[in-house]
Amino acid sequence: QVQLVESGGGLVQPGGSLKLSCAASGFTLDDYAVGWIRQAPGKEREGVSCISSSDGSTMYAESVKGRFTIFRDSAKNTVFLQMNSLKPEDTAVYYCNADVYGIGNYWGQGTQVTVSS
Repeated sequence: QVQLVESGGGLVQPGGSLKLSCAASGFTLDDYAVGWIRQAPGKEREGVSCISSSDGSTMYAESVKGRFTIFRDSAKNTVFLQMNSLKPEDTAVYYCNADVYGIGNYWGQGTQVTVSS
């Protein structure tokens, strides 16, 4: 079966860190552009970060630039999001998306990140 599973969320204090995982099964994640998208209650869905399948280039939302890093571990068929210096406004459900135009588009179930003292 083709599936995408996020993990690594939890409750952390402001200034803390979390490492989110997006693990693929049934397809090779290296062939897909991968993005992290978050959604909080009452707020618009926000693209956080993405990584290209072609040259490994990355992009970040201005709100997380300098604090978050996206990277691949091909041996584990996984994309990670390292989140440092977390703020309360980072609280949201974080989703992973894998996309190849005209081929496939997959979403995970989401993982909750809560930043609170």
